[in-house]
Amino acid sequence: MAIEVFKREEIKYLMDTERYEHITNFLHTYMNYDEYNRGGKFYTIANIYYDTPDNHIIRTSVAKPKYKEKLRLRAYGVPELDTKVYLEIKKKYRGIVYKRRITLKLHEAYEFIQTREIPVLENPKYVQQQVYKELQHALNYYKPIPALYLAYDRIAYFGKDPSEGGPGRDLRISFDFNVRTRREDTGLEKGDHGEQLLQEGQYVMELKGGGTLPRWLLDYFAEHGMKRGSFSKYGTEYKRYLTRQREAGIDIGVGQPETKTIIQMPEIVGV
Repeated sequence: MAIEVFKREEIKYLMDTERYEHITNFLHTYMNYDEYNRGGKFYTIANIYYDTPDNHIIRTSVAKPKYKEKLRLRAYGVPELDTKVYLEIKKKYRGIVYKRRITLKLHEAYEFIQTREIPVLENPKYVQQQVYKELQHALNYYKPIPALYLAYDRIAYFGKDPSEGGPGRDLRISFDFNVRTRREDTGLEKGDHGEQLLQEGQYVMELKGGGTLPRWLLDYFAEHGMKRGSFSKYGTEYKRYLTRQREAGIDIGVGQPETKTIIQMPEIVGV
């Protein structure tokens, strides 16, 4: 079971089709398609977001505290129970994203989430143990339920090698569209259908990296008046859900969320 650890900054922009086509044409000079975007064809990412019955995690997130987190199960496409998926906890502190995730089969992920028991690992490494413990702590602390299914199609790019005039693979830029959600039948294996979240022709661009953005990209943003924004797919869906509940006269009985840190975020090195 692979363990992955990320620490990076993420910057997001919401744009229309015209801007998407213009900037992707520009990016081809400095970046290549992600290996999963063969021939420029998109791939689909599907997620289950786990939350408390009163939506504590997302309520805390949309309040924009200095520290926030999300717990989700991710797949590429529509998985079967034996397909590999990713269980991850995503933490954000002062604009820096820390993500820990484990790779396991879908039925194993469901079992771990339900029982919260760490499986017996062969020759476990420190990183494996640490990530499992963080996930276990989150599950025990929140006792979450599958709150939202959220899927989208993605076109992504990695920077070309500096020898080719690119910024290197440390810079990744992705474009997500056709975002759909559902709050019923949230299983990943049950298909990637759902209600559209964005307007037709809208894209979410996300920049991910660990360093300063290259000058050519900053110049592009300045020339075209593009300013960084804040956009959360889960947060946007929750606000829509909340509005509909209120319009229907449903009292969901939630107050202002508390901001709590569920576990320390040690710097994991050597991975």
